[in-house]
Amino acid sequence: MKLLKLTLLALGTSVCGLAQADVIGVKGDLSYWNYNGEANMTAQTSAPDQDLDRKGSAQISLAIEHPIPLIPNAKIRYVNLKTQTENEVAGQPVYDLDIDHTDFILYYEILDNIVDADIGFGASNLNGDVKTLGLNKTDIDKTIPVIYGSAGVKLPFTGLSAKAELLYSNVNDTKITDAQTELQYNFIDNLLVDVGLKAGYRILDIKLDDYEKNDLKFNFKGPYIGLDVHF
Repeated sequence: MKLLKLTLLALGTSVCGLAQADVIGVKGDLSYWNYNGEANMTAQTSAPDQDLDRKGSAQISLAIEHPIPLIPNAKIRYVNLKTQTENEVAGQPVYDLDIDHTDFILYYEILDNIVDADIGFGASNLNGDVKTLGLNKTDIDKTIPVIYGSAGVKLPFTGLSAKAELLYSNVNDTKITDAQTELQYNFIDNLLVDVGLKAGYRILDIKLDDYEKNDLKFNFKGPYIGLDVHF
């Protein structure tokens, strides 16, 4: 009888563990984005865009998923955009940028097998400042509603997968297009955790019309590499 009780307890513990694994899933990734791009902060539409130095920054994301149909999953993404223009005047860069970009996303899984797809909505926050010629500083604090979508495909029995993500907004004189594509190889893939190495390319385009009496345009683009973990 004691052996039977121990066996039932072990089976119950295993079932509870599997149930918990099915209820909550956590996805996280950390990558290094090597970007350059262009910037323009002037009311004169004919003024040329200024090329940005190539810089690198860590970008992170964390998502929590569950099986409850009507409640969306949640995801947060963050990157710090710190760079300056290649051109200088009297030893000062034309523009010196330091902007935190954070996305808060709620989404639904509409496919989750060999092909997966997510759709959702959320908000994108820009917070930081841009200095012009080391003298004038423009503070940026803007939150914009966005729509979100992603699609991916897995190549069975190989550990390989491909994915594309798009975040977009065009409201209240503000336009954001944030697109990235990536390839991933899972070198750990079991019931407890999946860990993958990924490489991709990201383009982030930001336009703020008539912000602080200027039209602000920023474009960041470049490759990234990183790790993806799924519990």
